Amino acid sequence: MTVSGIDRLHSQLSKLEDMFPGYVTEIVEGSIVMNPVRPFHGKTIQRVWALLETQLPPAWALVSDVAFPFDDANEFCPDIAVIPAEAEAENRSVYPADLIELVAEVVSPESVRRDYEVKPRWYASRGIANYLVLDPLKGHVVTMWNPASDGYRGRDVIPYGPDLTVDSPLGKLTLETGRLPVDPKARDRS
Repeated sequence: MTVSGIDRLHSQLSKLEDMFPGYVTEIVEGSIVMNPVRPFHGKTIQRVWALLETQLPPAWALVSDVAFPFDDANEFCPDIAVIPAEAEAENRSVYPADLIELVAEVVSPESVRRDYEVKPRWYASRGIANYLVLDPLKGHVVTMWNPASDGYRGRDVIPYGPDLTVDSPLGKLTLETGRLPVDPKARDRS
């Protein structure tokens, strides 16, 4: 895709976001993807945001649902990304992907493949130290670390309940997973 091609795609993306409130819109593998936002999705983001915000060093800040272009065919809008506070203060809608130090995605029924397969490859290839997949559908969090060019070398699956400590370049960050919402249908999927 040419520069003008990606500019046109981004322009279309911006129009779609305005036309469909309540949807998160991204460019994934060259396609515009829209996902409805559900209450458990938003509640998970809010709780994790509140927990992380109090633990981050002052030089770091959280952003949500802003665009991070990875290449011409992939522009992700992470549910939570930790970037330098100086960059966050610019209040932009698009940031370079190389700014992200830690990223978290909340799984929805429509995003399972993207969150578990597509995004880890891209996040790891950019050297993002920690990737968290918060899954209210299954009631667990997947932590990924040790990024390489083709994906993360480390991966743990932790059921919601106990506190989770993430050993990151930002320091040790603790998430109270017992407070995260679980889809009532998750018990049926286990």
